[in-house]
Amino acid sequence: MAAGSAIPHPTGRSGVRWVILFLLFLASAVAYLLRTNMSIAGDQMSAELGFSRLQLGEVLAAFAWGYAIFQFPGGVLGDRIGGRRALAYMALAWGGLNLLVGLLPGTGTLSAGTLLLALMVLRFLMGAAQAPLYPVTGGGTTCAWFPVNGWALPNGMSNAGLTLGSAAAGPLIVWLIGLTGWRMSFVLTAPLGLLMAAVWYWYARDTPAEHPAVSASELALIDKDRPHPPPTGQEKGDWREVLRNPQVRLLAAGYFCSNYLFYFFFNWLFIYLIDNRHFKAFEGGMMAALPWIFGAVGALIGGFGSDILSSRIGKRWGLRIAGLVGLGLGAVFIILAASARSPYAAVAWLSLCLGFQQMTEGSFWASSISVAGRHASAACGVLNTGGNVVGGLGALLVPVIVEHLGWPAALGSASAFALAGAVLWLFITSEPPVEAAR
Repeated sequence: MAAGSAIPHPTGRSGVRWVILFLLFLASAVAYLLRTNMSIAGDQMSAELGFSRLQLGEVLAAFAWGYAIFQFPGGVLGDRIGGRRALAYMALAWGGLNLLVGLLPGTGTLSAGTLLLALMVLRFLMGAAQAPLYPVTGGGTTCAWFPVNGWALPNGMSNAGLTLGSAAAGPLIVWLIGLTGWRMSFVLTAPLGLLMAAVWYWYARDTPAEHPAVSASELALIDKDRPHPPPTGQEKGDWREVLRNPQVRLLAAGYFCSNYLFYFFFNWLFIYLIDNRHFKAFEGGMMAALPWIFGAVGALIGGFGSDILSSRIGKRWGLRIAGLVGLGLGAVFIILAASARSPYAAVAWLSLCLGFQQMTEGSFWASSISVAGRHASAACGVLNTGGNVVGGLGALLVPVIVEHLGWPAALGSASAFALAGAVLWLFITSEPPVEAAR
């Protein structure tokens, strides 16, 4: 790294990259707590404001569309300004937008239609503010801070953070709503975003070479076998190379399929448990946490296992195995959940389903970094665009399927998408960089 010559690095050992990874884990947890809260508060909010289930779906879909639309621009922005500033700006926005949701008045001040529009705008903006998170951190930051054969574990760890944040959202938001009402549940959790922004900006740097606590040996370990320099804020990659690469497009299509299954859990898990499995609110919140805990375990196993396999048998099958197994078994387990007679058995199958779906996350992101090279943030933006366009579709499609065909059919649709995603992994190689596709 040429930039390393400007900063003296201490001798001996250091583990700054693991502190960076822990902060990425925390950022993921905070992000998902501050986005999952709407699906938990949705029933209480809808009852007070007079929203139908489909109108609540429109609010949830607004987040997904903002999130999907700004994935690729967010990745390009991350390439330009660097992960340090990008994540700090994002986290500030998360806190501010959650605060504004909590400050919305009731129907005595504004009409239900106006409040619906306001919530859709705020959630769209929240989606836009969270969109660059994984393109920037899962792409550029991971590429810069970890060795070439160590990219799946950091992305798996970040996904463990998001699943644990979602797990915490169920019981925490239900408890806060019972104690203070749905509005204060947003107000009281908003400072988490502001604190995250401050801690990240204070400690993080865009590259290891810029961090004064990184030792020369850690810097050499990170740079070992690196075929191209990691992205920096000063390097303006040609994003059109990313869009032309067929592997990037295949990964985005596979992620589209995988995340239809994921978004069922993100948007509708709590409501499904209350509406179809007849859990009471607090017990439903606790039950809704279990699949996310399994998801955290699955993400860690998938990331760690994929890195080990990649170093031993190569990236093609080292990353492909988790995609095939995770999505294939996820498709089976959600069908078993739909057909289970016991509500507790359904929760158990759903937990296994999300655990195996999350096992694929590290492979998707590590593959995108591998094929993108110095355009990692932009390529991960394309990946996450594919993975989140489907969120807007699912937020509206699930309630329509439930209304006309019932909950089992809605779960069956998620199974079909997961199977399609597993098949696409047969065509993903995870190997050629964008530069080689010119």
